Amino acid sequence: MTTPAQKKLALLAWIAVCLIWGTTYLGIRVSLESMPPALMGGLRWTIAGVLLAGFVLARGERLPGPSRWGGILLMAFLLLGLGNGGVVFAEQWVTSGLAAVLVATSPFWMSGVEACLRDGEKLRRNTVAGLLIGFSGILVLVWPELTLDTVNRRFLAGVIALQIASFGWAVGSAYSKRHARNDDILGTTALQMLAGGLMMLAAGTALGEWQKLFFTARTGAALVYLSTIGAIGGFVAYSYALRHLSVSFVSLYAYINPVIAVALGVLLLNEPFDWRMATAAALVFAGVTVVRWRKSAGEVAKNVAPVRPVARVDTSHSPDRVRPAAYASQPRRERRAG
Repeated sequence: MTTPAQKKLALLAWIAVCLIWGTTYLGIRVSLESMPPALMGGLRWTIAGVLLAGFVLARGERLPGPSRWGGILLMAFLLLGLGNGGVVFAEQWVTSGLAAVLVATSPFWMSGVEACLRDGEKLRRNTVAGLLIGFSGILVLVWPELTLDTVNRRFLAGVIALQIASFGWAVGSAYSKRHARNDDILGTTALQMLAGGLMMLAAGTALGEWQKLFFTARTGAALVYLSTIGAIGGFVAYSYALRHLSVSFVSLYAYINPVIAVALGVLLLNEPFDWRMATAAALVFAGVTVVRWRKSAGEVAKNVAPVRPVARVDTSHSPDRVRPAAYASQPRRERRAG
């Protein structure tokens, strides 16, 4: 039973989640000013993984054993390598605010992945309608680039990278939900961060990025923020909020993060945000709302009338792709909506 004090603290934790995960897009964009994308992501997650693993061991707990390493490596590749890596790669050419808006399409990919699985939730009319509305927003965003005589290939590559990131997160979440629900969250998250970080460092090495790496006070501060508050701080706040607030309420962060990211990008980095981008964002959010509407209604029905059978649903959302992979491994009643 949640006490009033716990609920108040949980609300503060939820506000922290909105602020922290809304600022990570800005942090990534700033880091890329002097750091190549693969090395930046690799250093970030390796540092975060080492810190979190040290905390777990300091508490006298054990990290997951070798029998779980295969699944952890797979989730690290899907959720951090593709998921977060796609966002980092895209933000070389796509503004931080726009990246956050496009990452909000993750529920579309999750619905599609679930529909393809034998035990997944099948597509319904409202889901299909939401997918069409949301992807029409992406079309509004990229259509001018496709119709120009000189196509902005880098911008299009960034948009595609963000969709690959969302797809990777969707597949990783589907796998994690079915195979990692009984794992220790902190220990699993630590190893996933380490594995994902090492993968990205290996990719950076293969791409010859070490010769391009240098630090400034600005980019170094951004990396420290992303590795500590952005990764571990967001995880702790999110976990606490889920324990004392409903999943449907906590999942609202996915609508707030892009607003914060856009505002910070415009105010601090002078990023453009015109009527076309605003229209695309509105269509994406409308599509997400339509997709989630029936799911939220089903969750309310389950809470109000538990004796009536209701379909099991997936309330997952993406993170910007900076959220630790083990979030998706929590039981449904405690999972988040990265």
